[in-house]
Amino acid sequence: MTDFQAIADRVEIEALRGEFTDAAMMRDRARLAALFTDDGVLRMPNIPVELVGPAQIRAGGERLQAQWEFFVQNTHPGTVQLDGDTATGRTYIQEIVRTRDGRQGQNYAIYHDRYRRTGDGWKFAERVYEVRYLDTSPLAGSAPASTDASRDADASTFTGAASEARLQRTAAALRANNFAVEVLDDAAAARARVEELIPEGASVFTGASETLRVSGIDADINGGGRYDAVKSRTLTMDRATGTRDIWRLIASPDVIVGSVAAVTETGSLVVASASGSQLPGYAGAAGHAIWIVGAQKVVPDLNAALHRVEVHCLPLESARAQAAYGRPSAANRVLILNAELEPGRGTVLLLREPIGF
Repeated sequence: MTDFQAIADRVEIEALRGEFTDAAMMRDRARLAALFTDDGVLRMPNIPVELVGPAQIRAGGERLQAQWEFFVQNTHPGTVQLDGDTATGRTYIQEIVRTRDGRQGQNYAIYHDRYRRTGDGWKFAERVYEVRYLDTSPLAGSAPASTDASRDADASTFTGAASEARLQRTAAALRANNFAVEVLDDAAAARARVEELIPEGASVFTGASETLRVSGIDADINGGGRYDAVKSRTLTMDRATGTRDIWRLIASPDVIVGSVAAVTETGSLVVASASGSQLPGYAGAAGHAIWIVGAQKVVPDLNAALHRVEVHCLPLESARAQAAYGRPSAANRVLILNAELEPGRGTVLLLREPIGF
């Protein structure tokens, strides 16, 4: 073998390794599988996975790919040792990933490779994936809206209950941002807890919320006689002459109770409103804010939260408003609560069951 042949082989093997990463990033599993010999093996002992032959490698990759919200793989050239029509080598990689069930993190790993020359050029005879470092901390960033899979999701993505692991991860992030958080089983538990949290006789305003209606919390507060129910009081006031007085009442009650459109695993709450009536109290004017949040409202990040408002919450709320008031709703005002300045002023009751929009 001439020196020129050795150089050509090395260049072709480097191209093979680059093609693998490109096919993975472009989600082209057929192209990725074709980079292996007919008996080629892809092994991932840390998962564990062992796929033999292009058909298994393609099918296994498609199953893995379906779980991704986003995935990035960076590769760094390693060694190549030529031995005639075979070779060995290593490739060093860094990956960041978030899956649709909320698992996320970054890792550093090595591909231990065996290569074989074929009639179609160099191919992988074996790739063995060895993780050297793994960090499963929540990722601070997200994919841009144009490429983020959460932006491409349809409304059905936002109806399933989050796993216990995602609920606990979300609760921990909220606590780190000075929210008080309780993870409760269901709406009945939340209903009982709300009564315990609000002192008898307190002035209480309830934001418009399907969650409060379905759970019975709205009826408890506005029709139970236990509290100074601000909403009930404002219904008796003249809106033509008393608008400013109404706004002052609803802006700063002792307690405001409602829900949110989404809660992120990074510890933020997102609220959308047509009128904005509940937003001053949520933002800080109320002495205490309580949000009851169904398990289907947990999303990875703010991109996904705003997308949930757009494709899921708004159509449902518009249909409700059309039936109730004869006009559709609109997300005229959106409030993002990233943290509480005063620890515990805001309480999130995070439920294990879906409820509301």
